[in-house]
Amino acid sequence: MKIGFIGLGNMGGPMAANLAKAGHEVSGFDVAGVEIDGVTSVETGPAAAEGADVVITMLPNGSILRAVADTVIPAMKPGAVLLDCSTVDVDSARAVAQQAKAANLGALDAPVSGGIGGAAGGTLTFMVGGNDEAFAIAKPLFDIMGQKAVHCGEAGNGQAAKICNNMVLGVTMIATCEAFALADKLGLSREAMFDVVSTSSGYSWSMNAYCPAPGVGPTSPADNGYLPGFAAELMLKDLRLSQQAAEAADADTPMGEEATALYARFVEDEDGLGQDFSAMLLRFEKRGRG
Repeated sequence: MKIGFIGLGNMGGPMAANLAKAGHEVSGFDVAGVEIDGVTSVETGPAAAEGADVVITMLPNGSILRAVADTVIPAMKPGAVLLDCSTVDVDSARAVAQQAKAANLGALDAPVSGGIGGAAGGTLTFMVGGNDEAFAIAKPLFDIMGQKAVHCGEAGNGQAAKICNNMVLGVTMIATCEAFALADKLGLSREAMFDVVSTSSGYSWSMNAYCPAPGVGPTSPADNGYLPGFAAELMLKDLRLSQQAAEAADADTPMGEEATALYARFVEDEDGLGQDFSAMLLRFEKRGRG
């Protein structure tokens, strides 16, 4: 396929490179002027979109997505697919999909899970909203960039799935960190704590696959000084999106609300900025109950 790729940062760059390695003709644009092996750099987003079968965007937020869509959609050929892999608010995803539909284009919202390592290794999971026809066109690209693509239904449902998943992740990571800090104060070794919880009713991805305690369980960012696999500020962004969606849908999410407040304090008032989201354990280690 001929592919336009807009947003060649830590996630988009490796994704575009994998598509180029697979033999697709990829034109890329990024405001930072990033150069990616195998990707033809162009000067504007519309230049990347011109003549493309699929235009992929990987952008920071919904307002930027809407602005990019305003310039890119008029440059796309009828029948092409706008595939947004950003994590944005549901309303923005649905507005852009409607805008694309009015221009006789397909549209998919397909936020990802798997982080920078998954982008580089082509092992991302895509949560996809949009119609069946557009999904079928994009499926071969999902198979190159990732290991799984779940079609979640209509436009916006990919974003809905992502923010619900990450609300669970944010809450369970906090609970896991709290439990390790409590175990420390009770004199229970972290290894014993892990061995029990990881094989008992408290097991979770946060404990079993991404343990926040260094030297315990499979290798995780905790074993690398909490350098981000998934940065705390990105978790905060996703939790805020979950609460924005909950407010719009009149959904009661008290645990999600509290997790959002805790990560806000951790990132904005403490030392969480630039650390992995599992570094929340360091916060609880040094705090008492007061």
